[in-house]
Amino acid sequence: MMASSIDHVVLGAAGATGSAIVRYLVSQGARVRAVSRSGRADIAGVESVAADLGTSDGARRACAGAAVVYHCAQPDYTKWPELFPPMTAAVIDGAAAAEAKLVFADNLYMYGPPDGPMSEQTPLRATGSKGRTRIAMADALLSAHAEGKLRCTIGRSSDYYGPGGLGSTAGETVMNPLVRGKRARWLGSLDQPHTLNYLDDMARALVTLGERDDADGEVWHLPAAEPLTGREFLTQAFEAAGHPPRIGVASRTTIRIAGLFSPLLRELDETLYQFERPFVSDASKFQATFGPFEPTPHADGIQRTVDWFRRHYAA
Repeated sequence: MMASSIDHVVLGAAGATGSAIVRYLVSQGARVRAVSRSGRADIAGVESVAADLGTSDGARRACAGAAVVYHCAQPDYTKWPELFPPMTAAVIDGAAAAEAKLVFADNLYMYGPPDGPMSEQTPLRATGSKGRTRIAMADALLSAHAEGKLRCTIGRSSDYYGPGGLGSTAGETVMNPLVRGKRARWLGSLDQPHTLNYLDDMARALVTLGERDDADGEVWHLPAAEPLTGREFLTQAFEAAGHPPRIGVASRTTIRIAGLFSPLLRELDETLYQFERPFVSDASKFQATFGPFEPTPHADGIQRTVDWFRRHYAA
């Protein structure tokens, strides 16, 4: 029933990254199919589809007729090692069956604790289950490309923020108290520089990878504005919300204690190093190939994010 030709299929369209891509594509006049578990989309002018991407049949139906497929879908965070690789294998099969190009929205977990800025050439040294899962999926995607099964490319970003970015470490957990003038707590350390990608910039960059043939078969770090410390990010966000800064920190010890009662918080222990040392992404390869790409200044992105969360909580 979904075999009619369509420009772009966004898998995981209800999530932060997927919905940002859908919004951007619609603004460019593209024909878009938004695929999610529920099949509901809040964006006018898109074809909304419900699909189980954990099965080959579900992924094939979701991808049918596409020219480009954006893989932004994720299973439950606590079940990545069991569920994420088979989901991605099904998406590879679905995109290949549609003869579509596949763009994978990836993160930086695979590098493990960095000893400097991370680029596409940084060794993959992750030892935790989530980092190893990311390594395995990237290998499967690039191997499928090398074998001629399909065209694919991978775009990697750091922690994101922006309108709709509920699940990020810079999302609801800090914005919920912040817009109310209450204390917001940053993970790990307040004073380590951290690359933060703005969601709308991620969408533009991932669509660029989908459009450009010279992106195929490679990994690309997505551009972001300059790194900020947690203190800098939260101070700017409180100022945007019109409140005096009330800033705290959630240390590893605090998170481990809370993790005794919360499976989700327990999972943070693996990646907390990202907030305890400099965590900086180098996107110079993207800029040299596809640039100039101007990331949204943090002052503008943070203001738009705070305004969105205000509206979200008032609804």
